[in-house]
Amino acid sequence: MVKPFQVSLDEADVADLRERLRRTRWPEAETVGDWSQGVPLAYVRELCRDWGEEYDFGFAARLNAFPQFRADVDGVGLHFVHLRSPEADALPLVLTHGWPGSVTEFLDVFGPLSDPAKYGGDPRDAFHVVAPSLPGFGWSDKPALKIARVAELFDLLMRELGYDRYGAQGGDWGAAVTNALARSGRVAGVHVNFASIRMILDDPTPEERRALADLEEFRRTGSGYSAQQSTRPQTLGYGLTDSPAGQAAWIAEKFWAWTDNKGHPEDAVDRQKILDDISVYWFTATATSSARMYWENNDRDLSTVDVPAGVSVFPREIVRPSRRQAERRYTDLRWFEELPVGGHFAALEQPELFVDQVRGFFRLVR
Repeated sequence: MVKPFQVSLDEADVADLRERLRRTRWPEAETVGDWSQGVPLAYVRELCRDWGEEYDFGFAARLNAFPQFRADVDGVGLHFVHLRSPEADALPLVLTHGWPGSVTEFLDVFGPLSDPAKYGGDPRDAFHVVAPSLPGFGWSDKPALKIARVAELFDLLMRELGYDRYGAQGGDWGAAVTNALARSGRVAGVHVNFASIRMILDDPTPEERRALADLEEFRRTGSGYSAQQSTRPQTLGYGLTDSPAGQAAWIAEKFWAWTDNKGHPEDAVDRQKILDDISVYWFTATATSSARMYWENNDRDLSTVDVPAGVSVFPREIVRPSRRQAERRYTDLRWFEELPVGGHFAALEQPELFVDQVRGFFRLVR
């Protein structure tokens, strides 16, 4: 049931996008001098001008440089990159993105993870990499699924590919899927760069208090997107699916809010890569189906993870647990590191650090 797949981009769809961008009905500018009311009008106009006039629409070619497939897994069509390592004894690794991410965020890490020797690394660190598009995202089907069901499908996919023992890595929703995969009985270990945990402890340290204060500020000023996607994803989808400027702004705001930047999203992530990600959502029309992930999973599972685990904490991540906080959920925590730079989109922002963290943890469980 596994069939080769390549992303195709219709010129008529590109022409339609450009026409829609030219005809955008813009709102008035914000009444503040910063991003506190949302993405500034000047930035969105500049981003959309580049998207329609300068961007090369090369995300398809950049993704098609890697082997991709579609498979019917228990009635659900899954799109995935499957990059076999030249090292025969490489550890299989399922790599899962979140929202508003896609498999394009891993383009810079596929090679180093699968063929470390080619990139100056140790061949013993090699992985057979499987990176699926979450259901509702990218080129996968669009059913409304609980995280536990997504993990079940990914486990079935790994078995279909011949992998009875494998590692799992993820951030954002990908971390939730990774944690759920721990229950499969076939996971050698899990590594996350987004550790969703209960942050409150008795007698918190100053750093724990700062992390909790930052999380509370996020809940106060930055969580509106989650409330909307968790409660009315269908209503939101009409605007985002019809307006490329709206879709661009909805995602670009997160590249400003969640990356380790100095005030501008492109301090952390190149504009082409931001537009690659936005383009995936636009051309697959997945604004609504991806938002529905929040509606289906309003009750977040914070149960313990009992397989060997690794947690990498990037300084601009939304949730930044301390080691003792992480140990309450990850009962066999073998790797915990706090990184000096990076944010929510770790593989995009700091690909070398991301690869080092993944390699470092999985050396402990091979």
